[in-house]
Amino acid sequence: MKPTAPNWRDIVASKLVSPEEAVAIVKDGDWVWTGGWTSVPPQLCAALAARAGDVKNVTIVNFLSPFNWDRPEVLASWKVITGYCSPFDRPAAREGRIEYVPVSRFRDGKMPPGLDRLDVALIPISPPDEDGWCSFGPGVFFGPTVSSIATTLVGEIHENFIRPGGARIHIDRFARVCEYTLPPAQAPIPPRTEETELAANVICTLVATEIVSDGATLQFGIGDVSAALPVFLDDKHDLGVHTELLPGGIPDLVDKGVITGKHKPHHVGKVIASAIGQVPPEDLARIDGNDTYELHDFTHTDDLRLLLQIENFIAVNNALAVDLTGNVSSETQGNLLYSGTGGQAVFAIAASTAANGSVIVLPSSSLIGQARHTRIVGGHPPGTVVTVHRGFVDYVVTEQGIARLTGKSLRERIGEMISIAHPDFRGELKEEARRLYGITV
Repeated sequence: MKPTAPNWRDIVASKLVSPEEAVAIVKDGDWVWTGGWTSVPPQLCAALAARAGDVKNVTIVNFLSPFNWDRPEVLASWKVITGYCSPFDRPAAREGRIEYVPVSRFRDGKMPPGLDRLDVALIPISPPDEDGWCSFGPGVFFGPTVSSIATTLVGEIHENFIRPGGARIHIDRFARVCEYTLPPAQAPIPPRTEETELAANVICTLVATEIVSDGATLQFGIGDVSAALPVFLDDKHDLGVHTELLPGGIPDLVDKGVITGKHKPHHVGKVIASAIGQVPPEDLARIDGNDTYELHDFTHTDDLRLLLQIENFIAVNNALAVDLTGNVSSETQGNLLYSGTGGQAVFAIAASTAANGSVIVLPSSSLIGQARHTRIVGGHPPGTVVTVHRGFVDYVVTEQGIARLTGKSLRERIGEMISIAHPDFRGELKEEARRLYGITV
């Protein structure tokens, strides 16, 4: 994309207002898109939330939002819907104050059902270039699709936004814009615990050496383990990337020629993602203005029809827990909602179908307080959501090793899974195998 026009404020002068004036366009009964993660406009959201007592029956729609809509004054007269819970709305979704819509299928150019009625969309954008084109910065997410559905667009201009290749939007599409005036917003990079760091190092080494082959196209799920994988891929050749969220370490692999994308069936030679996450500022600077990197709509990157065309596809995703037969739970803790399906199910289905390349990674156990808990479980507790069916799980990897599940019987699967459980729980899991499945291993 072209660089920002030096006189961009002149280009948007007729639309440039304060955040409060920008959201004054929202009226009673409107459905308002407020973005997801790196595509959330913080100042517009804050200005809109401040109108909760003045505008009635507004419906807020979001997806993994870092903005906290769980406010009494908002929920007193407005409805909030999310397609993926964040730490800010997780308690509210569990307690029924915020509505959660399970979303797991995506079709290019169409919003998922339940999130597809939109009157106004609040979208963060870069300043326009001299021709009026803006980028979506580090997070396209659903921006282009939302822009095609919503009647009215309101933009929040971030002068520091990067301008990668891929999706863009013209300033003429916006009825009003405001300028982001707070310190530059960065998506937080959550620190790993020392235990998780050690487990991730072992797990990623196993995945890189035993599963990832030269010429493969990779998807990296967001999370402590899978997002650490790129730094372990230095010795590979001609890898491709088609992912939903782009983790750190990718620019190094591109510069070294490890990632070339030459064997991909589409977007050949490009690094494809919908958003950039868990990435240090120096990586963002290397992506800025570099057409090797393209950010596309979430409905494009996660369209199963597109993914099934990738023959040598490896999807690496995290899990909260996996049962002894390979069923993966990544969105609930028992019956308690934790996050959402996101793209994990479609990536796993596509990778497994196309290449037996569906990989689930997780530490074998976790410390909660002073007590250690297994994350390889006999059976999931009642109310647990199975995010990925065992039929689409080819490998489960912990720091204890790799469980290879493709083509295995239940007895063989259980044996594989027990072998990668934390040693403290293997005896207990053998008892669970006998109790639940009548299988002795």
